Amino acid sequence: MSLQPILDAGPAVEVHIASIAGAFTIGTWMMLRPKGTPPHRALGRIYLLLMIVAALSSFGIQSLNKGQFSFLHLLSIFVLLSVPYGWWNARRGNVIAHRSTMIGLYVGGLWVPGILTLLPGRLLHTAVFGS
Repeated sequence: MSLQPILDAGPAVEVHIASIAGAFTIGTWMMLRPKGTPPHRALGRIYLLLMIVAALSSFGIQSLNKGQFSFLHLLSIFVLLSVPYGWWNARRGNVIAHRSTMIGLYVGGLWVPGILTLLPGRLLHTAVFGS
């Protein structure tokens, strides 16, 4: 594993990967821990902020289609719509809608694109597997 491909890719990629690393760590912790506690609420706010940063920074990354947006940017739009919807449902006390939105955000905003970026020929594949 080498961070050099990520460091060579520029600030948009660096910000994107850093925000995703934080969101993935917090999101995984949140999935495993009790819900509705003060730490859940505090970390939830940080998680949502990191997801917004990740989604916005993705628009500065256009290497898949050589200077154009790709289908992965649709997931960023999904994240930008899901974050306020999930927060709003939590504030309203709609636990079922909040839970399903947050699970969808975690899977659709982190796991799906994460798996796709590990495919051969992608930057993260090169950083993790070396080729």
